Amino acid sequence: MRSAAALLAAVLVAALLGCGEDGAEPGASSEATLVLDFQPNAVHSGIYSAFRNGEYADLGVELEIREPSDATDAPRLLEAGRVELAIVTMNDLGVALERGLDLRVVAPVVNRPLGAVIAADREAVRTPHDLEGGTVGVTGLPSDDAVLDVVLESAGADPEAVERIPIGFDSVAALSAGRLDAATAFWNAEGVALRRLSVPTREFRVDEHGAGRYPELLLVTSGETLRDEPRLVEAVAEATRRGYRGVARDSDGALEDLVAGVPGLDEDEQRAQLDALLDAGAFGRPDPRGVTSWLRFADDHGIVDAERVRPAFRRAF
Repeated sequence: MRSAAALLAAVLVAALLGCGEDGAEPGASSEATLVLDFQPNAVHSGIYSAFRNGEYADLGVELEIREPSDATDAPRLLEAGRVELAIVTMNDLGVALERGLDLRVVAPVVNRPLGAVIAADREAVRTPHDLEGGTVGVTGLPSDDAVLDVVLESAGADPEAVERIPIGFDSVAALSAGRLDAATAFWNAEGVALRRLSVPTREFRVDEHGAGRYPELLLVTSGETLRDEPRLVEAVAEATRRGYRGVARDSDGALEDLVAGVPGLDEDEQRAQLDALLDAGAFGRPDPRGVTSWLRFADDHGIVDAERVRPAFRRAF
């Protein structure tokens, strides 16, 4: 596995940094649809910045950015050929590959996990061990239970010693109202929202508490699209890379592009989310051990069977 991990890491680094020039030859424009993993927010700022600044058009792509009707839509839409590219979480990618879908990673987008266990009272909960005997809200997704388990185990706590309360994606309301001791949530979104509400939270980010650092969001296509339209795929990848490099250079401009591209977004909220992502280096260089870290975490906590999915991961990357 060590050689495979090194190969996957090298591909991730090359994809993020970009090699060569434009990666696409000039010619007639091609149409492509990119479906997001969730409703547009600061993690997608590089995409909207590239779109508004004409990066996709400059490389011959007429891109449509589409919001998903469900957070797990993307792998199914890719496999069915209904969209050319998608932003996919590492967890959803792993599950899709284990189910036999032929997906290929084009480039990393967010290079550290966003999952966390967030406690509502930072004085009462100083370590994950302090949650034993408490109540923790969970969405019901297996990956969120895995996040809770690994965070608790990292502090020597018993995962069975907490009461899990299904709350869907309502962690901000539940924690701000004091109905729970903690909840699984995203530190870049719900974590930011809770701080803006002056809730005295304490965050236990999964990569700092047992899971290791792995890429959270990936730009993905299907094997069929990559075989049939390689220039289109590389053009979208290169334009997306340019967009995220632009976020690092000019976050204010990227924020303006995001808000202009998605009417109804709260600019102050997105500014806070983008600052949190930049402060954490979420758009930076991938950790070379990232894929190995995720496979170990996912195998240990029942998300996928690492031995069964490993060949598919080699093909995907």
